[in-house]
Amino acid sequence: MEIRELRAFTAAADEGSLSAAARRLHLSQSALSQTIGSLERQLGVRLLDRHPAGVTVTEAGDVLLREALTLLAQHDRALAAVTGQAAASPAVLRVGVPLEVPAELLPRALAAMAAAFPRTRAEIGHASSAAQLAALRAGELDVALARECPDHPGCDAVLAAEEPLGVLLRDEVARELAGPDGVWLHQLANLEWTGFSRAEAPAWYDQVTATLRSHGIGVREPAELGDYGGYGLIAEVKLASVGGGKSFTLAPPGWTTPLPDGITWCPLAGSPLVRRTWAVWPATSRRRDLAAFVAALDITMPDLSGSDGERTG
Repeated sequence: MEIRELRAFTAAADEGSLSAAARRLHLSQSALSQTIGSLERQLGVRLLDRHPAGVTVTEAGDVLLREALTLLAQHDRALAAVTGQAAASPAVLRVGVPLEVPAELLPRALAAMAAAFPRTRAEIGHASSAAQLAALRAGELDVALARECPDHPGCDAVLAAEEPLGVLLRDEVARELAGPDGVWLHQLANLEWTGFSRAEAPAWYDQVTATLRSHGIGVREPAELGDYGGYGLIAEVKLASVGGGKSFTLAPPGWTTPLPDGITWCPLAGSPLVRRTWAVWPATSRRRDLAAFVAALDITMPDLSGSDGERTG
């Protein structure tokens, strides 16, 4: 058993709710549920009974709870004794960000961290989602803001931003296509998508291209697009391509790059594409400055199941 598993279980037992325990630990509810499920499989017993009103501790869980609280208290005392001497030392939090990160995202998280840990300095580096996650696994990054939520037991993640994407179009194309609700995706079938490479964020690329193809829009293969140096498709390239009137590109409503004359942003009717940004960090991390940073990012998706036992979405 790991300390993080015991902490997840005791938090759920104390709160009586997986969603409340996840918020307390700055985890997604699915990550917390998976951690407790893993602990139950290791022990071969059910620790919690899940029901619509929340969770209750089983008889076996009650036995573990008493022992876990003692172990965690000893662990925390030992940690405080060791780290207390270095608490005043400056620290560096290495943060990876993609292109087109929502404007309010980083300032909000950095301000929260600075208020609680004024001696922590953030180092911000731009990289594709794939490069960030690789750096995270290699120990070269403390937290990644990525377009994908990795299915990896060594990582924890929270949803940091959701952006219904619209399109950038040449003015005359927008006037021809846009209606009261914006542009329907299938209306763009005669235009070429100026998009990012699959190497940048494979899962997100597959989601986007599947949606485009299902609406009759052809997509060039990744090898033709290139990977733009592993960094991403910069705004200047997008705008130059759209300016010719034969292509479109995807962009959120709060796109921070000023639009040149002749190009306009239109919403996509029905919001068929929603871009998500996830904060991802090592599951073994116990940094409190990182926890403060992540807590400020967590937008906590609503529980759509009506039950603490299982969550959809």
